[in-house]
Amino acid sequence: MIFLCLMASCFAYSQDSVWFGRTTGRLSHIEYGIGEDRLGGAKIGFLDSNILVKIVDSFRTEYKIQLSKYHSAYIAKSSVAILGRQARAPMIHNTHLSGSMKVFGDSAFDYVEIHLDERLPYRGMQMLDPSRVAIDIFGVTSNTNWITQLQTVKEIRNTWYEQTEDDVFRVYIQLRHTQHWGYSLSYDSAGNKLTVRIKRQPAVLDIRRLRIAIDAGHGGTNIGSPGIDTAILEKNYTLLIAKELQKTLKRAGVKQIFMTRNKDTTLGMPERLEMLKEFGTDLLISIHLNSAGSDTIRGVSTYYRYIGFRPLSVAILHQMLTLGLKEYGNVGNFNFSLSGPTDYPNALVEVAFLSNPGDYKKILQPKFHRAVAQKIYLGIMDWLKQCKQ
Repeated sequence: MIFLCLMASCFAYSQDSVWFGRTTGRLSHIEYGIGEDRLGGAKIGFLDSNILVKIVDSFRTEYKIQLSKYHSAYIAKSSVAILGRQARAPMIHNTHLSGSMKVFGDSAFDYVEIHLDERLPYRGMQMLDPSRVAIDIFGVTSNTNWITQLQTVKEIRNTWYEQTEDDVFRVYIQLRHTQHWGYSLSYDSAGNKLTVRIKRQPAVLDIRRLRIAIDAGHGGTNIGSPGIDTAILEKNYTLLIAKELQKTLKRAGVKQIFMTRNKDTTLGMPERLEMLKEFGTDLLISIHLNSAGSDTIRGVSTYYRYIGFRPLSVAILHQMLTLGLKEYGNVGNFNFSLSGPTDYPNALVEVAFLSNPGDYKKILQPKFHRAVAQKIYLGIMDWLKQCKQ
């Protein structure tokens, strides 16, 4: 017997019973393990609210949940409302069933609807060659005997499923274009229908028609990294560069630009994510400045989390290197909050190192801010050209 702690109290967990809960809030997420660094634990992905989870253990601020026979994850206790204990059912009744599926489009998006008999945890993955989105739904055995596919779709080429494990149901969504433009997962408000919303590649790849968001890193009480001169703060210079990028995009004819902040203000990651969602972002650029323990480390780097969004970060890095900056690298699977949404392509740009004397001198110069903005713009343009191929 082991003991689970629910906030301030503990309860006994035995092999004869299980505890259940449901996810709460709009930004619940599950993690692979309890390991952490300054960016938090490695995330599997976000979850919708009111999803049923089976709790099997407790660690400090997190519950361990059983996703399927061979898969488990960790979730913040603050993201779970406890339902209580239930007697363990025979194994044959421990799996839920999938129902019919429907593939269709409307004026803006393509959709795949998956009917289930319960709101269960899932994870989404981007795949390449060919471009696909794969959705694993945990605790589900297939009872899907048809997939209705309508001609209203524009981005989805094919949809099919397979039972990868006895209790893991995987849906594949093959895309028509090489570039991933984003997807989202949610259950309907009234039932157990899981909907995958696929973002289409724009019919006209014109930067002027994109809704571009710019995030100036840090702000307010979150000062970011100090420079060699501790009076020079990252939060101030990310904002200066972000504003130059805004001006550059406006001059290029981009009419819909969203700045997560226009001044020195404290703004949490959940607030930024909510604003980006409301804006209907097509593309996000996050501006940061790097720092290291050694003043010899220098250079520019770009970051992405999902492999389908890597091309944007690579195109920007190529342009940034023409400024004479050293290459620090292109970093994938980056566990940064604003890299987390799967809804739109995004890239984080660590422009240069505040801790390196040479980079530091550049960062202080307004003409360098303008040059960085121009190179990011040209990187976006290069990426759009690649999307046409």
